Amino acid sequence: MRKLIMAVGIGTCAFFGLIAGAGPASAETMAPVDVQQVSGLLDEIQAQAIEEAMVRAENDGAQALILQMNTRAAVVSRDRMETLLENMASAKVPVAIWVGPSGSRLYGLPAQMLAAADVTAMAPGTRIGNMGTFLSADGVEFDFGSATELLQTDTLGFVDARKAGALKYVGSDEGVPVMKNMVFALDGLTIDGQELDTVSETLDEDGQVVREATTARFHKLGLVDQLFHTVASSPVTYLLLAIGLSLLIFEFFTAGIGIAGLVGAVCTILSCYGLATLPINGFALAAILVGMIAFAVDVQVGVPRFWTGVGLVLFTFGSFVLFQSADGMSLRPSWLTLLVGIGGAALTFIVGMPSMTRTRFATPTIGREWMVGAQGVAVDDISPDGIVKVHEGTWRARTNRATPIPRGSTINVVAIDGVTLEVEPLEGAAKDYRERH
Repeated sequence: MRKLIMAVGIGTCAFFGLIAGAGPASAETMAPVDVQQVSGLLDEIQAQAIEEAMVRAENDGAQALILQMNTRAAVVSRDRMETLLENMASAKVPVAIWVGPSGSRLYGLPAQMLAAADVTAMAPGTRIGNMGTFLSADGVEFDFGSATELLQTDTLGFVDARKAGALKYVGSDEGVPVMKNMVFALDGLTIDGQELDTVSETLDEDGQVVREATTARFHKLGLVDQLFHTVASSPVTYLLLAIGLSLLIFEFFTAGIGIAGLVGAVCTILSCYGLATLPINGFALAAILVGMIAFAVDVQVGVPRFWTGVGLVLFTFGSFVLFQSADGMSLRPSWLTLLVGIGGAALTFIVGMPSMTRTRFATPTIGREWMVGAQGVAVDDISPDGIVKVHEGTWRARTNRATPIPRGSTINVVAIDGVTLEVEPLEGAAKDYRERH
């Protein structure tokens, strides 16, 4: 009898378990959806991140991959974009593109990715277009309804894109305002024979239907990738270049290597990465470099003169035309960025740098005639420039008649030019036979 009761109990539990299992899956038990955020210029870092996201979604069991896009141009080649579109079209997981949130833009070559995606949607207040000539990507059909030709040269908002049939998901008149709605939009769609199940429906205590979206796993660039992606933008690259070169000049004309030199070197190296990524005008870059050399001519004497003006003109010219257009979009930094860069250079080399140079050597700017005839010691080799120590003070020095002076030698001060001492060796100096004895 006891065995009979146990058998009936087990059978009853199994029966109700089967009933429960036959019900709708909860949001927690459904396969998740991956979301990859793509913003800023589409560079090689972003292109690789998209391709890695497709592989990750497949390996981690995601139902689909949603690309949240807000980008206005690409700085990769057309061949690279063709490869990216072909990889999207052949991805083993459904790929959807959501242009959002409101205010986002999808222009240029990145906008052509809409043709390779399985599902496309837009948030209200977003725009797409300016695609240019369509790429030759295998397996990708560029069909945007009645707006196919228009989108190559112009842009459309959500309402017009919806009416023209440019999107692969229409939905309501309100579009897809937030990511949660995008996940809802995927529910029930069949892509390559796979039906997406991204929404669960349950009844609450009042008998009302409650719809819950499956888990969305958000991904974005890692810390290092985000750093280099940020550096490869025209405003950041421009400011890093200006700051880095200025700090290197300051450190070059002061004794020793300090924090300013280290920071300047890091800024310059990072700016070089941005310059290598972005389309630039070589003549403009040369003008900026020559302008910095012109600044340096006057920095060494501690007084802004003719060469400071030349440097400011060259630096200003180079700043305005340094970056060329990419994918139909001008990359010139904003007026505020240019004002900071040009104004900062003017203040640095007209006011700040001469003052810092004089302060670094801890010497007054007037009343130093008494130093002519004084003796000191060469801190390093002077050929023709170097550092000397006179009366416990460190000075920048230049040989009087191009006579090299070894480190540790005794020197004699013969003249003063700004904050630079003209010196000669105490013994063995070249003689000027034009002088009368």
